[in-house]
Amino acid sequence: MLLKLISDQPRHGYELIRAIEELSGGSYVPSPGVVYPTLTMLHEMGQIEEAGSGGTRKAFSITSEGTGHLVARKAEIEALLARLVELAGARERRDGGPIRRAMQNLRAALIYRLDREDVPTEALHQAAAILDEAAQRIERL
Repeated sequence: MLLKLISDQPRHGYELIRAIEELSGGSYVPSPGVVYPTLTMLHEMGQIEEAGSGGTRKAFSITSEGTGHLVARKAEIEALLARLVELAGARERRDGGPIRRAMQNLRAALIYRLDREDVPTEALHQAAAILDEAAQRIERL
């Protein structure tokens, strides 16, 4: 995926992280601990090269060998892109207005009612039972 994004335009690590986050609608954000070693590996494999100095950040562009690698794995790249778009759609549905509002209301109610020192243990068990029942009802929708 990093190689595909670099083939679209020269990028540095942080731009790649943000691009993947954007493609997935914020559902997936690769860590620097994954991205930067992968860039090093791609560079060592001759699939990317430094694309000039961009200050403290090192931008990379794709090489002909990298382009060949992408062509050979076109179906895989398309599947990965589709999966990222699917993640974005799922997040949009899940985090849509009514669901987000209801989840925030639930959170506020739980904090208001259960975040006190004098809450009896039985109230905690009742709240958990209500949440379990709600989860089961949602699963049956």
